[in-house]
Amino acid sequence: MKSEAQLADRSAKIWSVVRVSSGNFLEMYDFMVFGYYASAIGRAFFPNGNPFVSLMLSLMTFGAGFLMRPLGAIVLGAYTDRHGRRAGLLLTLGLMSVGIFSIAFMPGYATIGLLAPLFVLVGRLLQGFSAGMELGGVSVYLSEIATPGHKGFYVSWQSGSQQVAVMFAALVGVVLSSILPPEKMTVWGWRVPLLLGCVIIPFLFRLRRSLQETDSFAARKRRLTTSEILRSLSANWAIVVVGTMMVTMTTVSFYMITAYTPTFGNSVLHLASIDGLIVTLCVGASNLFWLPVAGAISDRTGRRPLLLVFTILMLITAYPAMLWLVREPSFARLLAVELWLSFIFGSYNGAMVVFLTEIMPMDVRTSGFSLAYSLATAIFGGFTPAISTYLIHRTGNRAVPGLWLSLAAAFGFVAALLAKPQPGLTEAFEGHALDSISMQAK
Repeated sequence: MKSEAQLADRSAKIWSVVRVSSGNFLEMYDFMVFGYYASAIGRAFFPNGNPFVSLMLSLMTFGAGFLMRPLGAIVLGAYTDRHGRRAGLLLTLGLMSVGIFSIAFMPGYATIGLLAPLFVLVGRLLQGFSAGMELGGVSVYLSEIATPGHKGFYVSWQSGSQQVAVMFAALVGVVLSSILPPEKMTVWGWRVPLLLGCVIIPFLFRLRRSLQETDSFAARKRRLTTSEILRSLSANWAIVVVGTMMVTMTTVSFYMITAYTPTFGNSVLHLASIDGLIVTLCVGASNLFWLPVAGAISDRTGRRPLLLVFTILMLITAYPAMLWLVREPSFARLLAVELWLSFIFGSYNGAMVVFLTEIMPMDVRTSGFSLAYSLATAIFGGFTPAISTYLIHRTGNRAVPGLWLSLAAAFGFVAALLAKPQPGLTEAFEGHALDSISMQAK
């Protein structure tokens, strides 16, 4: 039987995971709400006689927030690597709170004219800036508090908290859609989920303020200056590039199967709005199951085998699955395809996120992780809804998002081959943390 001390330590670890993941929940919840109600937000802030143009302006604003992520990764990541994991996570939560308030309470274009879309864009940019470090800060914190041999399982809850946000946002959408008629949802109903996010902010702050600094960071005898951190990032540019390629598979598939699903189901497949939200709710539950399972498996078998297997699966099945869906669109087919893509995403990401923390040098672990993740999101993932909408409009092929997924998988496959541990170091799944890697092509 386990001693009282062991049970107390286990309970403390669980609560640390909950506290550190709380802000990650808010960040993803807000992004999901914006993605789910892109059409309504477009009508409120970007009115245009052409529905396609209005939707594209809304989706481009959604994607614009991701452009700030690399800058946030560098600035806030360097701050976190210098001043501590706890300090950085509190700062990002504060910035995210300002961003969600600015959009939830912003009057529409009909009330304040051009100031409405301008302020909404500023709010998205601020949220993107804070999110640039949020994922890296949470992942690094979890990796540094993980018990030996369970790092993959612990870090998987960074993505796990995002899935809870996806499910919660979708559930709120389902409830609202069943209560309010479509015209009221378009006029003001879409603000309700954002206001709900504002209500829970004080609770999230209380959770994060109780975080303790990680032992790994506290034990460091010397902390690099900001200029030294930036020089180290520059010197390790190859690691950041490979990390960016690795994350591309994650971020494209995630935003495809979550944020874009309601818009794709309604605007492209012409299914009922509630169908897309129910499918997204199921996808979130599926992701939440597969992420920790894959993280735990990677602790035993290694990260690389999972990365290679699931990038290959995405490469060969994404487009055929989308073709099957668009031939005879239905709720059942949309659910089946999305759950299949969710299985691939969750299994890949459960191994990828922890691997990304392991390939970054210790002194720039947060900033390096955050920069790689942010670049992938800014260049590829964040604009996935807009790119998919544009490609369908230009080609007339409703299955073309499957090709976009395959391209992302190709990047992930190459990156999994290129990432190499330094000579003499054992693989991470044997229980040894890697502070850096060397890059060499096969």
